Amino acid sequence: MRSYANQLASHLNKALHPFYMVFGEEPFQEAQCVYEIKQAAKKQGFDEVVKFNLLPGFDWQELLAQYNSMSLFSDRTLIELDLNQLKPGTPGSQAFKSLTEYLNPDVIVIIKGCKAGQDIQRSAWFKALDKHGLFIPCYTLSGNHLHRWLDTQCKQLQLNLAHEAKTSLLEATEGNLLATHQELEKLSLLYKHQPIDQTQVLSGLLNQAKFDIFDLNVALLQGNANTAVKVLLKLADDNIEPISIIWTFNKEAQTLLAIKLGMLEGQNMAQLFKQNNIWKNQQAATQQALERLTIERLQQIIHFLAEFDSAYKRSAMVAPYQALAHIALAFCMPLNIPLPYQYEVT
Repeated sequence: MRSYANQLASHLNKALHPFYMVFGEEPFQEAQCVYEIKQAAKKQGFDEVVKFNLLPGFDWQELLAQYNSMSLFSDRTLIELDLNQLKPGTPGSQAFKSLTEYLNPDVIVIIKGCKAGQDIQRSAWFKALDKHGLFIPCYTLSGNHLHRWLDTQCKQLQLNLAHEAKTSLLEATEGNLLATHQELEKLSLLYKHQPIDQTQVLSGLLNQAKFDIFDLNVALLQGNANTAVKVLLKLADDNIEPISIIWTFNKEAQTLLAIKLGMLEGQNMAQLFKQNNIWKNQQAATQQALERLTIERLQQIIHFLAEFDSAYKRSAMVAPYQALAHIALAFCMPLNIPLPYQYEVT
């Protein structure tokens, strides 16, 4: 069964499903959906959360064993599996189908992954999970959908933004829902219930160091290693959360890869820019990146991002900003050395 992100709350209020597939290229919506599912599950007694990350060499039997085992700490368990932008392959497909053959009423499984195209939705493992679960696609928002999302966030945070203020905010954050929401939260602390005009929004935007992240976007696309490292050093000094920066890296890599693959299929460049929400002021820099980066290099960058995310979540990252600089340089030049993180000792 399919449910869009803005419909999820109503589904959760009715009943919980054994499986939730949260797939898409919009990380803020993905995180919000996962949070809503966890909160609803917690109210029903699913107190223990077990996390798995799909990396090369992942043992699918561990997932099956956890699904079929009794919890030591809670009567009910929630399993969160992050596919890290990878496909499950044959072992994973078999494991997913096995989960659906003998449903465990005391376990809920959340599966997070990249955009689920028709090839994924037609696969046997997806259909097996979908038969018993809920599929939540998280699309990149634009146009009226983005404006409706902003209106909903303003209502939830009790914010009264003028139309011009909303437009300026969306233009400045360029579809980055995480950055937009962070700015809304700040405005909520300062001006809740008060009318907020364009001047107040722009003043806050200009004073926010986190928007140097957009300078980082340009440096990555242009292949400007010196600027990329300079911006990263400033972000490190300002204690900007690395996950926000990884969001930027991932968005750029996934978008460039999607366009490159579309080019291979002979699609029109103007249409590809439109499909991937590349604004006119971004097209020249994006074209530079497309001419410089191969599909293989973009896939390598995406692999670096998955490694970083897994290591960072396990607190195994020795020097997060050194690793971020490593990934930034991979956008600018060939880089065939591993990320600097500490393997866990067993």
